[in-house]
Amino acid sequence: MDERTADLAYAAGWAVLRRSPDHVGRAVFRQLADRSWRAHDEGTRGLERNLRRLLGPDGTDAQLRALSKAGMRSYMRYFYEMFRLPAMGRDHVLSHTRATGIDVLQENLDAGRGVIAALPHMGNWDHAGAWITMQGTPLTTVAQRLRPESLFRRFTAYRESLGMEVLPLTGGSGTVGTLSRRLREGGLVCLLADRDLNGTGLEVDLFGEKARMPSGPAALALNTGAALMPVSLWYDGPFWNIRVHEEVPVAPGDSRTHRIHDTTQALARVFEGAIAEHPEDWHMLQPVFAADHEEDRAHRREQELGSVIRTTERGRVQGAEQTGRPV
Repeated sequence: MDERTADLAYAAGWAVLRRSPDHVGRAVFRQLADRSWRAHDEGTRGLERNLRRLLGPDGTDAQLRALSKAGMRSYMRYFYEMFRLPAMGRDHVLSHTRATGIDVLQENLDAGRGVIAALPHMGNWDHAGAWITMQGTPLTTVAQRLRPESLFRRFTAYRESLGMEVLPLTGGSGTVGTLSRRLREGGLVCLLADRDLNGTGLEVDLFGEKARMPSGPAALALNTGAALMPVSLWYDGPFWNIRVHEEVPVAPGDSRTHRIHDTTQALARVFEGAIAEHPEDWHMLQPVFAADHEEDRAHRREQELGSVIRTTERGRVQGAEQTGRPV
């Protein structure tokens, strides 16, 4: 699918699903999830690589496949509800949300202390952001830049329509500075924090292996004095669940590097427990463990080398044809 087609497909999705009967839309996305799972496509394989770490060495292939099927259904439910959310209405969102620990987060904000809500890719984070803005609490977040640019603008406009301030992860100016200002002003910053997107993350222990997580949440907490509060999300039938965990204090130490690493490790431990409780709602299809990052890099190098070899071979054949020399 080219970039223009992808943009048009997302636009059509937003338009059509807002007007379709809810039960029809959910059935369609459930079928899409099952089709991907049966095909054992790249996304399903990536999800299973991560879920296998949760199951541990005693987990069976049957257990893994059952869990990945539930995981793909949860993942596609996220996409369906993301498209559908603007049509759900405030009353529906508020009545179908169950939140715990939000009072402590709000106490920090009321006292003028900024809060960094650090989330793993669980449940529906767009819904969680919409829900808290509906409570009258504005937030700032960061979004990965998508291609084409028009698609990124659609996602940004959609989230901003829900009451969020959205900053680009890359290609923008002053994103970190803006986040720091919002926190020093006593605002709420929400960051997905279990996947290293730019290759500069820190190695931490997660489910008994080395994994890569971004250092940004811990660094912001250290720089601004904001409260670093993990948040986990999961589904329970028709309900969305939000749990705000206890604050992760910035780790002590003489070295800034060690303090950020140790704080990120403490955050990883909270994520580990939350994901283990609701593994089917962890939507992590991309590499997160260090071994998979290395395997992914090796695969890309092989692809690049193969492309160079094929290009060179085509040039050699074409040159031979033009000169009449044997190949």
